[in-house]
Amino acid sequence: MGYTPASAVKKGLDSDELYCQRCFRLRHYNEIAPVSLTDDDFLRLLGQIRDANALIVYVIDIFDFNGSLIPGLHRFVGDNPVLLVGNKEDLLPRSLRRPKLRDWMRQQANQAGLRPIDTVLVSAKKNHQIDNLLDTIEKYRHGQDVYVVGVTNVGKSTLINQIIKQRTGVKDLITTSRFPGTTLDEIEIPLDDGHRLVDTPGIIHPHQMAHVLPAKDLKIVAPQKEIKPRTYQLDAGQTVFIGGVARFDYEKGPHAGFVTYFDNNLTLHRTKLTNADAFYKKHLGDLLTPPTVDEKDQFPPLEREEFRVNKKSDIVFEGLGWITVPAGTTVAAWVPKGVAALVRKAMI
Repeated sequence: MGYTPASAVKKGLDSDELYCQRCFRLRHYNEIAPVSLTDDDFLRLLGQIRDANALIVYVIDIFDFNGSLIPGLHRFVGDNPVLLVGNKEDLLPRSLRRPKLRDWMRQQANQAGLRPIDTVLVSAKKNHQIDNLLDTIEKYRHGQDVYVVGVTNVGKSTLINQIIKQRTGVKDLITTSRFPGTTLDEIEIPLDDGHRLVDTPGIIHPHQMAHVLPAKDLKIVAPQKEIKPRTYQLDAGQTVFIGGVARFDYEKGPHAGFVTYFDNNLTLHRTKLTNADAFYKKHLGDLLTPPTVDEKDQFPPLEREEFRVNKKSDIVFEGLGWITVPAGTTVAAWVPKGVAALVRKAMI
């Protein structure tokens, strides 16, 4: 935990805004002092969820669905019902029908071993559908406590802030940032019947893009507005660079359209596959950014994974976005060492 300098205490009390130094710098300068929760802390937290008689509200970043999954969560929820909440739905194209999206979420959760009792879409940032979420929580909790769980960077603290604001009128009680692991303690919100809504610390997912990029680069790759899909007509033997942080190779297949879903500000570059290695080495840090020139020497090397696609699918660059590819193709995804790439049923 942080501390509060004595000189700031009186000023903070006078203004009703008193933060520890760590949270003050996080709130006003987006600077973070490193804090880590041990594996034992996480096991204790998951054990607490398993032993509770509660409704589990599982918050997912819908733009980074796979990177939002808590490995093995289904083994820790016990017999407790799970309500799946897809946050940041405002980032997805409006043309995507929301009932179809909820059904896709349910199928993906089932594959991960979860059987959610319902799925809800919200935008915590825009305070969209929060009333509906609260009504749905009341519908399913049956007089139980509520535990809100999720990995870091899914917007869970922003969501809890909106819930607190609706219930108490207090704004921005919880300090949030783009950095992984910045909500440190459980936060309890009393419910009308004497039970409580418990916001648990964000669980760090080791394969998130957030762990290999500095904060200023995360601002470029993490979408803040509705994504505008970009379509590329590709022949086999072509490569698309996603800034300098990832790469997509079209290895085998007919001339076809590939639809990319990344932040609108992230520049994509197409080149020949035979020239891709040299192109990356030459242009990383200038034409291909992020990372910047000053950062490229510390940036992890890209590692390749090949996929043979038999049906329309998404190739996911975890924490970055995805490319929808047609059936009958062989492609390769390159991601920084430590970040995951995978194939899934096409969302759109």
